[in-house]
Amino acid sequence: MKIIVPATSANIGPGFDSVGVALSKYLAVEVLEHTNEWIVEHQLEHVPSDQNNLLIRTALTVAKHIQPHRLKMESDIPLARGLGSSSSVIVAGIELANQLGKLNLSQDEKLQLATKIEGHPDNVAPAIYGNLVISSYVNKKVQAVVTDFPPTSFVAFIPNYPLRTSESRGVLPTQMGYKKAVAASSIANVAIASLMSGDIEKAGQLIQLDMFHEPYRQLLVKEFCPIKQLAQEIGAYATYLSGAGPTVMVLAPAEKEAELIEAIEALQLDGSVHSLTVDTKGIQVIL
Repeated sequence: MKIIVPATSANIGPGFDSVGVALSKYLAVEVLEHTNEWIVEHQLEHVPSDQNNLLIRTALTVAKHIQPHRLKMESDIPLARGLGSSSSVIVAGIELANQLGKLNLSQDEKLQLATKIEGHPDNVAPAIYGNLVISSYVNKKVQAVVTDFPPTSFVAFIPNYPLRTSESRGVLPTQMGYKKAVAASSIANVAIASLMSGDIEKAGQLIQLDMFHEPYRQLLVKEFCPIKQLAQEIGAYATYLSGAGPTVMVLAPAEKEAELIEAIEALQLDGSVHSLTVDTKGIQVIL
């Protein structure tokens, strides 16, 4: 059995802790033979290979008495880069418990569990459902709407350095004035409505007007401003920080993708450029 979970890009400008899209990088967990103790084979640095692995800790939170197995875990989702690496592991852990414990969990039940463990639904929701997901987590209850993302190219600049979510959250204000909050909320409303109606040009304009987090976090990612300026000159729809950063995501017309990639690479920044597409399937189990 193999469990496959996509990467995710959260926030998308003003959709802070609420909006995310599934993208074409993947975590794959292959479930092999029964063992006496959990074994997680992988090539990741500073990641446990036993029951202390987040994958196993999550699975045992959901189903305590499942039989240990040898697992092979492979991922091209970089750690601590704002592409949902921990969320993908949490979602895979829930599915591991679901399969081995024969729990027959619904997608909604998986989302409730994943959000409780992760603390917010913006990454785990698209990892489960695929596509674009708008969600809320209020009074320990998750509400989510799944929709298509308008046709666009995703060009990701992934820096060679990590940025921990805790550090990125540390620069955010503890409160926001009422008038500013209303303005920030209205920007988010129109951005999401534009995405859902397929108006990527209008959505792009609103994505770049975020007031909730990006004005504070972009100071932690020195590559953000030069990439954003370059992308605007080429004709991109929007540039935003993916999740907590430091990945810089550019939304662009398909015909501009090659030019954009070449131009970003010419900046010779400390990182790599990737062309990504929307994953429409979400979590998959191959038996």
